[in-house]
Amino acid sequence: MISKILDFGRMVKFSHSIFALPFAFTGAFLAFERGGFSWEKVLWIALCMVTARNVAMGFNRLVDRKIDAKNPRTIQREIASGKISSSEGWFFVLLNAIIFAFSAKMLSNLCLILSPFVLAILCFYSLTKRFTWLAHIFLGLAISLSPTAAWIAVAGEVELLPILISAVILFWIAGFDIIYACQDFEFDIQNKLHSIPAKFGISKALMISRVFHLITFGLLVWVGVEASLQWIYFSGAIVIGGILFYEQSLVKPNDLSKVDKAFFDMNGIISVLFFVIVFADLKLL
Repeated sequence: MISKILDFGRMVKFSHSIFALPFAFTGAFLAFERGGFSWEKVLWIALCMVTARNVAMGFNRLVDRKIDAKNPRTIQREIASGKISSSEGWFFVLLNAIIFAFSAKMLSNLCLILSPFVLAILCFYSLTKRFTWLAHIFLGLAISLSPTAAWIAVAGEVELLPILISAVILFWIAGFDIIYACQDFEFDIQNKLHSIPAKFGISKALMISRVFHLITFGLLVWVGVEASLQWIYFSGAIVIGGILFYEQSLVKPNDLSKVDKAFFDMNGIISVLFFVIVFADLKLL
């Protein structure tokens, strides 16, 4: 049983929840500034985030299992390799969807009403590479729902600030997903899968990624202005800009050997750092 649980954890890359959770908590804590803190809401938001991500990752591995089995980079994924059966995978997705809906209900009736639309967007991303090279944008959109959803869970309405934070995530995620997709450039072309590298080539794809990360930095500044944050936040935003620049410097059209370092190490740091600088600015100044 422990082995099977570990297989499911690896299937959804549970440790990578760090990418999205801090952004959700940022949206929540900014909303708490308007109406008071609640540990109960924090816990239900965290459970929503984890289960929604499990649904999205599980669905992705299920619908991509035949594609993953052809790709040397992904052939060892749990469903593609047979460690987890398709029926087990679908049960996992359904179970997490039920827990997600229940957690949304515990936050508010509005969250429950919106929950099917959130899951639909999260799962739809997995189908996009079959028909559009804008798949990276859809991935960014799916993950960017977290701060706006958390804001709605706390405040019961939406404002410009959480949407701006979502826009930061959209361009940040899309930018590094383009980098990650460069690894599958030849495989995508051979299998008629759509991506920005397959559409425009690796060199132009990396340029597009850099433009997306420049937009990300600009939006970070806008978030600080909109939220009336001070020097702690803006100092941290400059550090995040430096990390994005370093991430881009790790990857070159003729050298993709450091993609994993750029993808996992740098982006994990950015996600946590963003929450820390917002929280510190709110509480210390």
